[in-house]
Amino acid sequence: MLPWVVRRTRLPLLVLRCVACDRTGKLTVHDRVPVRSLDAGLLAGYSGNSPSLVARALLDPATARRNRYAFDWDGCWELDAPPVPESPWPVRITVAFDDPVPLRPERLISLGLGVGRGEVARRIKIDIPPNRRTKQDFSFLLM
Repeated sequence: MLPWVVRRTRLPLLVLRCVACDRTGKLTVHDRVPVRSLDAGLLAGYSGNSPSLVARALLDPATARRNRYAFDWDGCWELDAPPVPESPWPVRITVAFDDPVPLRPERLISLGLGVGRGEVARRIKIDIPPNRRTKQDFSFLLM
């Protein structure tokens, strides 16, 4: 098995309803919670704009749903894909996501192998739809 890994290189941009006004806004992370009920370390992280805490809150699907935003992942991820060996064939390749980057498997495989999507369709066997976005780990067989 050959492992490939999808990693986030930076936080994605938020896609909100109005992107033309150039105004900032606040996002609700905790709804109507007394400050005293929050863990002291968590509160200090929120007050200090801790990068890891911001990333965790921003990437939380419940927070995105509550605040009605989506992500623009263009240019925010990279694929760590070691070269495919010449033999033995077929080769099973596993793709692991370090972060929830929604990608089409055919695009990811095309990038990793350096071939077009038509070639990908002819050379792989995969159990998930190759043209539907996924954030879940998967594997495919390269023929």
